[in-house]
Amino acid sequence: MAVADIPFLQQVHHLYADHHSWLLSWLRRRLGCPHGAADLAHDAFVRMLGARDVSGLREPRAYLTTTANRLIIDRARRQRIEEAYLAELALAVQTLEGHPSPEQIITAVEALDHICRVIEGLAAKPRQAFLLHYLDGLTHATIAGQLGVSTRMVQKYLVRALLHCHRALDG
Repeated sequence: MAVADIPFLQQVHHLYADHHSWLLSWLRRRLGCPHGAADLAHDAFVRMLGARDVSGLREPRAYLTTTANRLIIDRARRQRIEEAYLAELALAVQTLEGHPSPEQIITAVEALDHICRVIEGLAAKPRQAFLLHYLDGLTHATIAGQLGVSTRMVQKYLVRALLHCHRALDG
């Protein structure tokens, strides 16, 4: 660990000590699941570590709430993808003579999990534009309105997201 990292780690430690129990309680009320709340609280602080600029946080609870809300949305989208896949899989089992083997199902679920992790590696706005366009089917203009950017910027976000996915999935 570099000496320069010590003040940053101390700031994160203080933020964690001051706000973790509050965030965990807030997430428990929101999710109704203590295990899911603990996972998301952990993920929120991991995101904070990734920000590397916690010294300027005037409202750490607002930052944590916003981060946690985004994580809840990402989790819900991931669950929708998994549920849609499982529903299609169940339909295929009913309509086809043969059905996927357990190994094929595991491979597909692992592929979906990998895709979710790749998408989570995107910056917030490109990830949101990507999900709104490809998962929710929204137009560029609608996405631009939601994100408060131009349609050209939405196009740039989508290109950035597709390039990111291509690099991650090929690598």
